[in-house]
Amino acid sequence: MAAYAFYHLLRRAPEEALPALLGRTLGAGHRAAVWCGDPNRVKALDAALWKVSDPVWLPHAATGAEYPERQPVWLTGGEDVPNGAEFLFLMDGRRLPHNSSFSRIFDLFDGQDGQAVADARSRWTEARAAGHELAYWRQEEKGWVRAK
Repeated sequence: MAAYAFYHLLRRAPEEALPALLGRTLGAGHRAAVWCGDPNRVKALDAALWKVSDPVWLPHAATGAEYPERQPVWLTGGEDVPNGAEFLFLMDGRRLPHNSSFSRIFDLFDGQDGQAVADARSRWTEARAAGHELAYWRQEEKGWVRAK
């Protein structure tokens, strides 16, 4: 089973926290897929990632782009993974399919939204039942704290 980490965002929006996590993923030599809730979110995230200055640059593409197999980061509103990504970032309450082949899953959710928190608890229960190795990270004033 995959290492499945939940990121409870209290100080930043998911799209603001995502670049640092993607930067670490690429820095470790891995590819990522980012599953968004809808095509409009994909477009907005695509535009936002091109403006990121820290890390310096996040090469990526979104659904409809040429050469998807070459992209280190793939953004989609579907479940396609043409770049062979090992790491999956779930946005907007997206759920992991039962037969996924990802080695790591990052589930980012807005801790200021009560429904998003309730939905994340439901996904946690599903992931635990599926046998994933779970981790919970909470965004604090001075960075991330892993709950024990």
